[in-house]
This record gives sequence, structure tokens and C-alpha cells, in this order.
Amino acid sequence: MQRDWDQRARENARYFVDTSRTDWTDQTFFASGEHAVAEEVLTDTINIYQGMDPARMRVLEIGCGAGRLTRALSKIFGEIHAVDVSGEMIARARAALQDRPNVTFYQNNGCDLAVVPPLVFDFAYSSHVFQHIPSREVIDTYVREVHRLLRPGALFKFQVQGVPSEDSSPDDTWHGVSFTQEQATEMAQGCGFEHRYSFGAGHQYFTLWFFKPPA
Repeated sequence: MQRDWDQRARENARYFVDTSRTDWTDQTFFASGEHAVAEEVLTDTINIYQGMDPARMRVLEIGCGAGRLTRALSKIFGEIHAVDVSGEMIARARAALQDRPNVTFYQNNGCDLAVVPPLVFDFAYSSHVFQHIPSREVIDTYVREVHRLLRPGALFKFQVQGVPSEDSSPDDTWHGVSFTQEQATEMAQGCGFEHRYSFGAGHQYFTLWFFKPPA
């Protein structure tokens, strides 16, 4: 994963974060992030904020890439801790978001979140990332790690690959391992979450709402 995403970042980081165009400018790239966060976060504030002031919330973003969504999130929430497996992506994100003092970036090992300090997070978010991971075991580990870091009652909102693939390979870091509705629920239960909602089963962006049970 690290090798492939470093190579993609060197080739055209912003294109591989969002393949809708190849000629992203700063303005268009970060505007697309604002639009995505408006659709995926600001339409879901009851589940995400849970009565908290977002300016006082600490958020974990997994797979931040070149910071497209990170900038938009940093305008809403008090703290953003953003993780990516690719050092090349992290370097680009840091350079682009030097003006956002409430953002901290980490390069992780692609297997867990040990690099993140043992803080308590109020929301975890990952957009268009897990559907590239070719290993169900690795995804399970990430989900368990998020469970470890979230406060009781908090939400982890993310997508997995919903399109079945008979020829998926452990070396395919673009079309990751797929999940059915039943497999997603089984993963949630095995990792200590309540799988409360989902959207897009059978499609590329199969969105899951995993809530950590209250204490």
C-alpha cells in the first residue's frame, strides 16, 4: 500500500485522491473537499455532533491523502488528527495546510494506528479510502484501532468496497476487498461496534455508520 500510494502521489497526487479530473488547482481541489464534507458531514450532524460544539471536538481522519477533506474538516472541528500510509501524500498535505494550526498529520504503517497518540476522539471519518484495501484482516485491524481511540457513543463513518470482485488480489491496492451487508455487520460486532446504518450496499462506495456503544 505504501509503495503504490507513494508512486501515485509522485505521478499525480490530486488525481489519485479524486479521479474526476487530472488538472486540479489549489482552488478547485479544496473546493471539491468543501463540497464533499458538506454532503457527507454537514448533512449528518445529529449522528456526528451528538449535541457537542464541533469547535470543541477532536476528529480522526484516516487516509487523508493530500489534505482535500482535511482542510474542510479543520474549518468545522476543533482538532483534526489526519493519518495516511503514504509519506508522499502526507508531505503534500502538510505543505498545503501550513495555515491550519489545528491539524496534525501522521504517516502510519498501513496496518494500525499506533502512530496516533492515545487521545480520546469524538468522531472518526474516512472517505473513499477503505475500498482500496485488499485485505479484510487489515480493515478489521483499522476498525478495532478506531474503536480503541473513540469515546463511548461516538461514530466512525467510512466506506468499504461494495462491488464483488472474483479476481481481487492481495496486491491490488486500487480495487479492495468487498463487503456484503452481512459481512459489514459481522465486522462491526467483531470489533465492538454497533452497525446502526448503511448506504450503498453492492456499490463502490458502501457507507457504514459504526457507533461505539456507550459506557
